[in-house]
Order: sequence, then structure tokens, then C-alpha cells
Amino acid sequence: MLLLCREPSYAVLRVPTPPYKRIATEEAFLTQEIFKRYQRLLNEPDVDPGFASLWGHFSKHAPVLDRLLDLGDRRLGDMDDSEIAMQILSLTAPGVQIFEADEAVALARSSNDEVSEAVRRHPDRFAALAAIAPQNPDDAAKELERGVRNLGLKGAIVNSHTRGEYLDNEKFWPIFEAAEALRVPIYLHPTALPPAMVKPFVERGLEGAVYGFAAETGLHILRIIFAGVFDRFPNLRMVAGHLGEGLPFWFYRVDFMHGRMVQARRYANVKPLKRRPSDYLRENFHVTTSGMAWEPPISYAQCVLGVDRVLYAMDYPYQFVPEEVQVTDGLPCSEADKKKLYQLNAERVFSLCE
Repeated sequence: MLLLCREPSYAVLRVPTPPYKRIATEEAFLTQEIFKRYQRLLNEPDVDPGFASLWGHFSKHAPVLDRLLDLGDRRLGDMDDSEIAMQILSLTAPGVQIFEADEAVALARSSNDEVSEAVRRHPDRFAALAAIAPQNPDDAAKELERGVRNLGLKGAIVNSHTRGEYLDNEKFWPIFEAAEALRVPIYLHPTALPPAMVKPFVERGLEGAVYGFAAETGLHILRIIFAGVFDRFPNLRMVAGHLGEGLPFWFYRVDFMHGRMVQARRYANVKPLKRRPSDYLRENFHVTTSGMAWEPPISYAQCVLGVDRVLYAMDYPYQFVPEEVQVTDGLPCSEADKKKLYQLNAERVFSLCE
């Protein structure tokens, strides 16, 4: 028990020649075109407060910004230094989801063209997810199809809410329909909190990765489940970072309280589901270790979700700490399970061998 509860340690020796390749599955990038539009938004008088807090900082944080904008030698050098064999690239939050619909659609398309070219140049080092613009759900579905069929992209990245709206609204469900038909996952990644939510978080600096991201994205996941999305699309696959945004620790309570609410008919929008809420998290979701390089929660997630459901991620470049790889190398699990965590699960979820 003491072993499982120790603080993160970087004293574990790196595996010199591991019998697996390390695939990092939540690794961000940004195009110059979108960055310039972020800068323009920051100068607007009615700028979204969550976006302003997030990008007011990172637009001036050279180490992170330079790495976000690089899809070449610097990124590859960082991967080599931390012994990462491959990155799954995704457009950083908020992606195109903060823009007006027409602009968002155009920027998603150009971003996908740019990242697919980086994959073409380095096919053994990069794979990528398609950016989409949920502001126009039908076009988002078409862009996902173009990204997968024409560009070889491996799924979609959705940076949580889109201008305060959530994917549980049925107007967004063409996106789920397309992902299910294409048999590709949707990665639901955090973004800046919406205006209706951000104030009590930002007052204490809690709106970002320290807690706000998990609270908001976990909310989004539960909204999708409670709306019956997976009853409508039973083969839909989704991925959540940061070990499921804390939700695996809430399985019992969520299941219990959902049952009570349905029985009491307490909320008009809370309907019976075909399965328990936790069953959808176990069967329709995978989670990644992004930002959570600590043995106890990784081992816990593997226990309650299964070793086939947990994938490695570094959260580059926001949490670029090469020594954290040693934590994963030192997990108290078999080499076979470690190979699943680092390699096999990612290859299966993102169809990397096709």
C-alpha cells in the first residue's frame, strides 16, 4: 500500500531498450494562421474572459508557444530527448471553436491540411486528429470525413464546449454519427471555461489545468452520457485526457444518484439509460495519462477501466517534463500491460497500423 501511495518520483531508471514504443496521444500544436487570429481576439474589448486568461498568458510564453508552432526539428528533438517514438497531434485549445462559424470552418480545413503535411513528412513520428468546427455541425461531419478519408487523419479533436454550447445538444449529433460511421474516435479535450462558469474559478487561479479544465470537461462528458448519446450511437468511441478528468473516482456516486434522479423523476431532461453511466465510461471511452504522471491514479484507472482502456500521453508542450516518462516506465505492472499502455492501445484506438 505504501508503494501505491508514494509521491511522484523521477528516481526510477529509464528502461534502456524497452520492448515497446512510446506513443504520446495528447500532444498539441498550433498553426501560425490561427495564432494570429488568437492575437486579434485578445485585443477585442469584449474578449471571452476564459480565453483571455488562457491565451493572454500563452501568447507571451515563448517556450510553450515556440513548441506549439513547430512541427519539425525542435519537436522531433524533444521527442528524441524524452524517448517518445510517436506523437498524436491535435490542434490546441480552443482550436477553431471560439470563432464565428464561417471562419471556424475555413480554419479547421487549413489546419488539417497543414498537420497532414507534417504527418506526410514524418509518417513514423506523427499521426494527427482532425480539427472540426461544431458551430456548423453538418460541415464538421463533412470535414471529419475529409480528414479521415482524404488526409489520413485518425479521428477528431473537440476542445470541450463551443462558445458555451455542449455536444449533448442534438443539433451537434451529426458529428457523432459521422465518427461512428467512420469508426474513428473523438478526443474531448479541455478548453477555457465558458463565461457562465469561469468567475469563481478565475478569482483563485483555478480556471486552468489546476482544476477548472477537469471540472468543465468532466461536466461535458456527463452531459453527453446523460443525454443518451451512446444509446443512440452505441459504437461511438471517445477519448478523455487526464485519466478521465477525475470521473473514474466518481463511478459509484454518479450511478447511484442517476438512478435516484430517474426514479424520482426529479429532472425532465434526466431520462432512463440502457446502462449505468459508468458502463458508458468503461465501454465507450478510453482515457489517457496526460498531465497525470503519478502511479496511484494511473493504477486506479487501469483497475476500474481495464488495462485496455488507458493510453499514455505527455501533454506536450504544456507539461513537457521528460523525466515524467520514468514514472510510467516504473509502474508496477507487467511488461505486457506496459506495452498496452504505451503502444498497443494507441495503435488500436487510433488505427495506427492501417
